[in-house]
Amino acid sequence: MLSSFNTDLKPFEELAGSFAAKELVKKVEEHDRHPFGPFFSDVLDKAYEVGFLGVMLPEELGGIGQDIRALCIILDSICRADGSLGGIIFTSALAQEVMLAAGAHKEAGKIFSKAASAKEFLVAYPSFCNPGQLVKLPHATKSGRNYLLTGEIEYVVMGGIASRALIPARIDDQAGYSFLLADLSDKGLEKSEPVFSLGFHACPAVDVTFKGVKARLVGEEGRGSVYFDAASRKMHVAAAAMNAGIMKGSFNEALAYAKERFQGGREIINWSEVSMILANMLIKANVADLCVAQACQAVRQENGQWGRHCMAAALHVHELACDATSDGIQVLGGNGYMKDYGQEKRYRDARQVQALLGIAPLKKIALIREAAGLDDPCAPA
Repeated sequence: MLSSFNTDLKPFEELAGSFAAKELVKKVEEHDRHPFGPFFSDVLDKAYEVGFLGVMLPEELGGIGQDIRALCIILDSICRADGSLGGIIFTSALAQEVMLAAGAHKEAGKIFSKAASAKEFLVAYPSFCNPGQLVKLPHATKSGRNYLLTGEIEYVVMGGIASRALIPARIDDQAGYSFLLADLSDKGLEKSEPVFSLGFHACPAVDVTFKGVKARLVGEEGRGSVYFDAASRKMHVAAAAMNAGIMKGSFNEALAYAKERFQGGREIINWSEVSMILANMLIKANVADLCVAQACQAVRQENGQWGRHCMAAALHVHELACDATSDGIQVLGGNGYMKDYGQEKRYRDARQVQALLGIAPLKKIALIREAAGLDDPCAPA
């Protein structure tokens, strides 16, 4: 457990664990029916009320002023029950970190400290991409003090439920990209129906089309990659914590099932093959905890190549999670593929987490190019 490395943060684990047990555990299958069923707005509002949507946001800006360790502990505990809410908490934190990296504290204060609901507090963001690796981004043109957004962007997480969105866009002849804050109620903005994804069904995303939508610049023109890199380095650790939690949820269900399921006249946990699978799942979960704990320490100390180490740790944890959740299905046999057991959902969610901040192969290429001191070949010219 992550809190064993940070005993002072044990209350956050207890709070998140209690929240998950009360609001998520018995309703996971129901929540997973979205977008073909209702969205769990009531749960999201309660998550906002207890502070989960602003964990690392400074108190003076409307958050609870904790560091990456608290966010990781909360995400770990929440994702043991349901990764979808974890995806919303992650995206909220990522949008806030990008804004703070851009020095937009005044703008952040106007949004977060004055919000009276989850919808007003949330800032939608395309958290499953690295904007610098996208060939196609919306275009922004200066118009007085503001900008006008034109074009499309896919898979904006929470775009259908938040009041605002932080959008990466290219400005005229500027190199690179910039971040702009857009009002999602603007008449020139069109949103698709929620996109049906592999996992995280209750962490909805929409494709957005802009037709001359007024937006405000966040930070400076052309420096979007600087702000994204500053935010993403620590947020890779948060993504790893999500998959560490998903692994624990998968292991706990597999262990409970193996202790109750009889085959050949005894519980299947007494079959050596099943015991070995469970042991491997436990080992992977423990290794994931160590990776996340050490990565959190690296973020706090910011020594040497801490950003690279955090990305490497996250990539490793994601691979462990995909393997472990596959094993979790295997322990349950045919039942592992049934929705009412939850193992197949954890497998889907682990794959979905792996794509946060950009797909895994591109992250690996960026990692080795950085280590070699070379430019990222995946970034548009």
